[in-house]
Amino acid sequence: MSSEDDAAVAQAVRARVDAVTDPELRRPLGDLGMVRDVRVADGVAHVEIALTIVGCPAADRIERDVRAAAADPRVRDVRLEVGVMTPDERHALTDRLRGGRAARTMPFGPDSLTRVIAVTSGKGGVGKSTVTANLAVALARRGLRVGLVDADVHGFSIPGLLGLVDADGLPPSPTRIDDLMLPPVAYDVKTISIGMFLRRPGAQATDAVAWRGPMLHRTVQQFLTDVHFGDLDVLLLDMPPGTGDVAISVGQLLPHADVLVVTTPQAAASDVAVRSGRVARQSGQRVVGVIENMAAMTLPDGTTLDLFGAGGGAAVAASLSAGDAPVPLLGSIPLSPALRAGGDTGLPVVVADPADAAAAAIDAIAAALVAGGRGLAGRALPVRPR
Repeated sequence: MSSEDDAAVAQAVRARVDAVTDPELRRPLGDLGMVRDVRVADGVAHVEIALTIVGCPAADRIERDVRAAAADPRVRDVRLEVGVMTPDERHALTDRLRGGRAARTMPFGPDSLTRVIAVTSGKGGVGKSTVTANLAVALARRGLRVGLVDADVHGFSIPGLLGLVDADGLPPSPTRIDDLMLPPVAYDVKTISIGMFLRRPGAQATDAVAWRGPMLHRTVQQFLTDVHFGDLDVLLLDMPPGTGDVAISVGQLLPHADVLVVTTPQAAASDVAVRSGRVARQSGQRVVGVIENMAAMTLPDGTTLDLFGAGGGAAVAASLSAGDAPVPLLGSIPLSPALRAGGDTGLPVVVADPADAAAAAIDAIAAALVAGGRGLAGRALPVRPR
């Protein structure tokens, strides 16, 4: 081939390599500055890329995808050179990822286009984390960009519910690019949990976190400032039960957040659930709905089993409704062996068995949240006149 032909082939190869998506950052390599050089000579494509860090966990997949992208009928061989970004290149990358935002500033403020939804409950054992994990996946399956913060620091369970654990039950550690952390992804949901920071020699899945208020506040704050979620449509927070330190911290950090209250039909749970909604309102947050979990299930013979009674979700919604701000009961999720099994195996029921009654109820709740949206009145939008 002539030098002009080589240049044309190199341009075509470069365009395809630039378009390869980094599996952690979910953006094209070209946009991230990870493609250093592409040239073609004597029928050989020479491609040079730079990974973000030494030991990048996505290295094998990136190399495989780049080789596939560089393949061309006019190229007899692809020679790939893989390096690592220099400190200056990483600094430029983190600046690009922040979009001009200063380091350690919170991207989910009142002017953010990301809808923040805190999922709360009055007491433990109502299935709040299972509901949150499945709801996150259901929203992602509807095409939304979803992030999930496991703010239940003492009782973290989100990694296991989403299958983000190894054979020992330990979650993966987030990749770090300087002072940014990249959240692991499961079922297209970007997820962060304190469990991801407990890996050390001898660590076990049953290791406990015994922290008081200041450490809890700092942890939640770092999840919101130092984790790079990228552009999100929805950020869900799996809150700890009750109205303690984390609820207060989230109220201070995210006073504009929407709140979902999870309860069971049982009066003992629903009476307590009202308190979590009222505490959220004290910080300015808006209670957008109630979810009733463990509702009556239909047995094979057509009869129903209301193991935890009935009416708790409606009672919470009625108690939290006030004036012109009614709080709807968004849905009742029936008792479901498939929902329980999915939590044990890390395969959400909305993926494993979409026809299951619980999966259908969760998907209907996701649809209601998408339809409800979040108002833009009074918020600055990131657009400029031309």
